[in-house]
Amino acid sequence: MVSDTKTGQVYRWILAYIDENKFSGNQKLPSENALSRRLSVSRETVRAAFDRLVRDGVVYKVRGSGTYFNKDLALSRELNTGDAPRRIGLILQGQDVSANSRLIEGVKSVLPAGLVDLSVFLTDNKFANERRCLQTVMLQNFSGFIVDGVKASLLNPNLDCYQELYRRRIPVVFYNNYYKNLRYPRVIVNDRECADELMELLIRAGHRHIAGIFVYDNYQSIEKFQGMAAALQKHGVEFQDDYIKWCISNEAHDESFVRSICRFLKGLPRCTAVVCCNAIIYRLVRQALDRMGRQVPEDCSLVCFDYSGDDWEEEGVTCSVHQGYEMGRQVASRLLLMIDRRDCEDKDYSCVMKPKIYAGRTVKTL
Repeated sequence: MVSDTKTGQVYRWILAYIDENKFSGNQKLPSENALSRRLSVSRETVRAAFDRLVRDGVVYKVRGSGTYFNKDLALSRELNTGDAPRRIGLILQGQDVSANSRLIEGVKSVLPAGLVDLSVFLTDNKFANERRCLQTVMLQNFSGFIVDGVKASLLNPNLDCYQELYRRRIPVVFYNNYYKNLRYPRVIVNDRECADELMELLIRAGHRHIAGIFVYDNYQSIEKFQGMAAALQKHGVEFQDDYIKWCISNEAHDESFVRSICRFLKGLPRCTAVVCCNAIIYRLVRQALDRMGRQVPEDCSLVCFDYSGDDWEEEGVTCSVHQGYEMGRQVASRLLLMIDRRDCEDKDYSCVMKPKIYAGRTVKTL
């Protein structure tokens, strides 16, 4: 067994990545540096996970070339690891290791021991991976699925797969990101209420020139942006288009994006605060401010949505705390109820969770 340390989380992420790529021609794994940036962990943590996988015979290293997975072993591993009568698929974006780990813990806490087999899949927030995953699992005898949608603010090319699951009366519960075109239920946080509370903390502290960095292919992020804009209007603060920076999900894992944030902030001489749409963006903004020689909160205040680290008090970040464990419990309990009732309609299964706000030390009173 792999412990639930950061090394264990990276170990499971790589196994999920292998499961998603074992049917393709690609056997090469991302480099240690790439995984370190993508998963926001140290290179030593990634190396320790790779070393464990090498000892297990799952991956092998080629000097001067990189790390590859053992395709024969990956293909021989059964998708179902037990004789449980119910099989549930958990389809993750996989980009935030900490958030995923706690969500999985929450899901498992609800599933009856020995009666449900949970299989975890990874999309890396890519349509092609999602499609390959759905096509694969539709050949298996799954009872239901828990899904974090891919680029949910865009038109999804895989709706036909979900419609086929619906036709087969297989329940699906979305969490975080969902597709409006489908009639499946979802479990989400009230991001507009969350934005209103975070913005009120900034505005009460005297901030009027507030920047925001958001991801435009993420449905959650769109809701957060709209909540920010509504809060500014509510408090009589002018909305300034130039103070909003948009990016796509993959940019947030590219080192060059830190330089882009620096350029953005340097172009806003009156900016006193930045709203970060998630923990990944928050860490990149901290890096950018460090490069610029600007201190938090003395030179720039920060607030963050969905802070997924468990160190929010130590970090002192003013944020909405990511509720991964409780969200996992909510989606799993609703899916089990749908399976028991042989139901796949939305009905009363959806849930909007209240945000959990922590007022830290990253907001300066002007």
